[in-house]
Amino acid sequence: MKNILGATLIAALGSMSATSWAQAQETLIVDTVFQLKTADPARSFEPTAALWLHAVYENLVTFTDGDTTTVKPGLADAPVVSDDAKTFTFTLREGATFSDGSPVTIEDVVFSLNRAINVKGNAAYILAGLTIKAGSEPNTVVVTTENPDPALPARLTYPAFAIVNADVAQENGAAANAEAAQTDTADVYLATASLGSGPYILSKFDMASEVVLTRNDNYWGDPAAFDQIVIRNTANAAQQMNIMRNVSQIAIDLRPDQVSSLGDGANVISQPGSDMGWLFLNANPEISATSSNPKIWEAVRYGLDYEGIRSIAGESAGRPGGIIPSIILGSLPTQDAPVRDVERAKAAVAASGIENPTLDMAYASDIAKHGISFGDIGAKVQADLAEIGITVNLVPQPVTTNLDAYRAGQLQFSVQWWGSSFPDPVGYLPFTPGLLVGTRAGWPAGSDPTVEEISARAAVVVDAAERAAVYEEFQKALNASSPFIPLFQPPTTLVSATAVDNVTYNPTWTVDLTEVVPAAE
Repeated sequence: MKNILGATLIAALGSMSATSWAQAQETLIVDTVFQLKTADPARSFEPTAALWLHAVYENLVTFTDGDTTTVKPGLADAPVVSDDAKTFTFTLREGATFSDGSPVTIEDVVFSLNRAINVKGNAAYILAGLTIKAGSEPNTVVVTTENPDPALPARLTYPAFAIVNADVAQENGAAANAEAAQTDTADVYLATASLGSGPYILSKFDMASEVVLTRNDNYWGDPAAFDQIVIRNTANAAQQMNIMRNVSQIAIDLRPDQVSSLGDGANVISQPGSDMGWLFLNANPEISATSSNPKIWEAVRYGLDYEGIRSIAGESAGRPGGIIPSIILGSLPTQDAPVRDVERAKAAVAASGIENPTLDMAYASDIAKHGISFGDIGAKVQADLAEIGITVNLVPQPVTTNLDAYRAGQLQFSVQWWGSSFPDPVGYLPFTPGLLVGTRAGWPAGSDPTVEEISARAAVVVDAAERAAVYEEFQKALNASSPFIPLFQPPTTLVSATAVDNVTYNPTWTVDLTEVVPAAE
């Protein structure tokens, strides 16, 4: 099985039974619907790219075992952080080598990170304002930020910031200088080669059909569990059939109704994902005197049937206590979330001073996120608020119209989604007055000094326990007096054959393929 690649391999596996799979554990087959544009780590930003890049390239630090609350060593140990959270010193671990056997050096790190910034790929904004240089001590690299940034280690886990073999990359068109966006041509070469230090190497890259990885025999860590991983561009319906026939071992894009028909022949991982569904009322009185009334915020917050709304998202949807998802450091437990209190909501409507309050609720009508219809959520919100005396007019819009109006701060009342590009609570500080989401909701700086003071502290705290505590405090303050109402975490579902173990969800690379192993017999 080791030397069979591409279509030949797939054809052979097409008739494979569970018994023959047990005899051929050298190959892991993963089915997903491709979202893939490049094989160049620095230019990557799509889910399928993160899936395979994480197995081929390594970062200074990483997340492991499905835990996204604690950054772990990668090519480097956890950094030493300055008191002002602006200087991060990483020390390379001993023995790390690229797939050609050459050592990973500080020069490779400095080149790779500067290249990721300067080629200006879609992920480059995550590292905006950084300075990267070799440290004064051997095998150290110093990353400096313009502002305090305790989230920097989490930022550096993103696959676009993987470390590449600088010498080979430069020989094949890579550049890391300020003109790299215009001069770097290495993306073509990187579709044919592996310049990483991970347990697998890239053997085939076809954006339309499949990506094939093979074992890196020069890997500096524990040997890869499989000789080969084949990631296939597979339609949703075919993924279900392939799992049922033991043709593939992991399916990434099955809907809950497809999963329910699989029976005992598969392992199903269904859990709250990394996005949040949430409502906001525009706090700008020029947009609406109703939506900007804090008593209306209170009425909506306590007038909603949260469990009924969560059930629309699916059985495995979650409801954390605040805006930060449960898989991220600082999330509030569910018991801290507001619960429906119809009498309190009616009293708040009366106290608002607005007779027969009416809200226009806009939503994107031509897409469904995670299979969840915005229209279904809107209809439920409309029915819930009618019970407390608020009339909701539903305003379906094309997604582009909805997003443009949301970003311009023109929506009166809306359901939206939010997900951070990397799993750290700093990605939720934009809900502060005057910051990105606050501004979009008509909530300018100075609107809530309590929330703003907590947000300012959260932005600079370094200690993990202290960070968790201050982000919890931040969300409790938002729950008490903000125009934002978190609803649910939509579920994510992974399916694996019983022939493999250690399939865990990660919000960035979906599945850590380096951790998947054949099941014990």
